Amino acid sequence: MPPSVAPPAPSRPSPPVTSRRRTSASVVLRSVLEHGPVARSTIARLTGLSPASVTDYCSRFTELGLIHESETPRRSQGVGRPHVPVDLDASRFVVGGVHVAVPYTTVALLDLRGRVVAVRELRHDAAEGADADAVLARAADGLAALLARSPRLRCLGVGFAAGGWVDRDCGTVVEHPLLGWHEVPVRELLGARTGLPVHVDGHARALVNAERLFGRARGSRSVLHLFVGNMVDAAFATNDEVHHGPRSQAGAIAHLPVPGGTEPCDCGRTGCLQVELGERALCRRARRAGVVEGVNPMHVVAAAAAGDPVAARLLVERAGAVGRAARLLLDVLNPETVVVTEVGILHREDCLAALRAGVGDDRAASVVPSSFPDSVLAVAGGSVALDVLYRDPLAASPEAI
Repeated sequence: MPPSVAPPAPSRPSPPVTSRRRTSASVVLRSVLEHGPVARSTIARLTGLSPASVTDYCSRFTELGLIHESETPRRSQGVGRPHVPVDLDASRFVVGGVHVAVPYTTVALLDLRGRVVAVRELRHDAAEGADADAVLARAADGLAALLARSPRLRCLGVGFAAGGWVDRDCGTVVEHPLLGWHEVPVRELLGARTGLPVHVDGHARALVNAERLFGRARGSRSVLHLFVGNMVDAAFATNDEVHHGPRSQAGAIAHLPVPGGTEPCDCGRTGCLQVELGERALCRRARRAGVVEGVNPMHVVAAAAAGDPVAARLLVERAGAVGRAARLLLDVLNPETVVVTEVGILHREDCLAALRAGVGDDRAASVVPSSFPDSVLAVAGGSVALDVLYRDPLAASPEAI
């Protein structure tokens, strides 16, 4: 794949990037993201940094191509020297996103505001199944095709997300039972095929980062994200830090017991959270009821939208059960905001109401659906790379350190 890589920035002497400098650079760029177009003096007030430091960081970001000056200067109360606000330059750079689900892979390009610029779904080959080498090769080719159609864009890196046990630090999918993946070195394989920096994380943690950067959870001091798809997992963040745990095992909730559950699980028990509430169980119940055929949960949503009362009931019942599961996590973690990604909740108000009823009236207001209902998988992949960018923006170019 001939990657469209961001060109080096103009070289100039640079101080070493200390942890403090990295943190300061991060808060400045986050301020531009959240408030731009914004005057440098406002950034200094918001961040507590000196005006000189803010000016220096903004100059570096301008050299890197991450921000630019707004075309229209602003006067303070109509008098005095006009301020020239700065804003993100979302026209030059993108990140690639790869999300591997059970039936297909989503590849996408996202701009610096987390908006999907281009997206493509790649079904897993029927003969190869979800063979890791083949899936990652197709993903790299898919990204190359998207970049080839947008030659003016430069890609800063690739984010990869998937369910299951994903080790962020090692860049490895340790275990994904539904894909049959075990110890897959995604960072190494995808990096070799794209020639780009690759960052890897679990999709629930990726979506927590997306919510705190670009979504409804921006500004929340603590966020719980519950992902209910074929895989069921969770992620928790406090003060902008996502909890990973040893070898990134935090958030593994697939085998939590569901009271009254009847579905057998591969672990040997009955009524585990994932087999009770996963999309496979939803579609299996819909097939038994004669609502739909196949394994696509959106067909159940479509049947409910067309007036099928059984499809609607299955979706509402599932949403209520998700709410009760979320309530258990709420009792343990007590987050300020709870974000739920689940197909019924994303598309139906009655499912959202059932979710909140399952959580309970005292916490219902804190529970919201995903901010990205039409692009959640694309955003999950890209946000892994965008989180890295916003945590360490001076590393966006080899010449930045």
